[in-house]
Amino acid sequence: MDVILFLIFAVVAVVCAINVVVQTHPISSALSLVGVMGSLAVLYLLLGAEFIAAAQVIVYAGAIMVLFVFVIMLLNAGAETKKGRSYLIPGAPLLIVFLGLMAYYVQRYLFPESAVVRFGGFTGGGPKDIGNALFTTYLLPFEVTSILILVAIIGAVVLARKEIE
Repeated sequence: MDVILFLIFAVVAVVCAINVVVQTHPISSALSLVGVMGSLAVLYLLLGAEFIAAAQVIVYAGAIMVLFVFVIMLLNAGAETKKGRSYLIPGAPLLIVFLGLMAYYVQRYLFPESAVVRFGGFTGGGPKDIGNALFTTYLLPFEVTSILILVAIIGAVVLARKEIE
């Protein structure tokens, strides 16, 4: 059952990801991105990482996507116009060959048979494990990321405010 659910949600994630790029209207692309985030959350659940799945839904599918939609609405972005598709004739077969070769080499040389993922075999996805890792091993990158986010917020406020005359 796990394999069937994995295949279903993996296909949904890939189709939604392709739809993000193919759509001409930005709101449709953003909604397709929500589909990708939801599918990834289910895949995390299948792997036994409940906390990461919940964070995926709350942070990415919730907060980040609301921010994306807000920016799209603020910019009043319309649909893009499509031009000729002559690039698809040589590009599609070359893409398929390239992806096939990459999949072969990644499977053959990067992942030995002992590194196979087992569904439900990962037990380190709980809040306690993530909290311990975040505030011990990864404390410096966590703090550097928070400072970068603070600088980005200050920059956005400075750029967004109007000049006082």
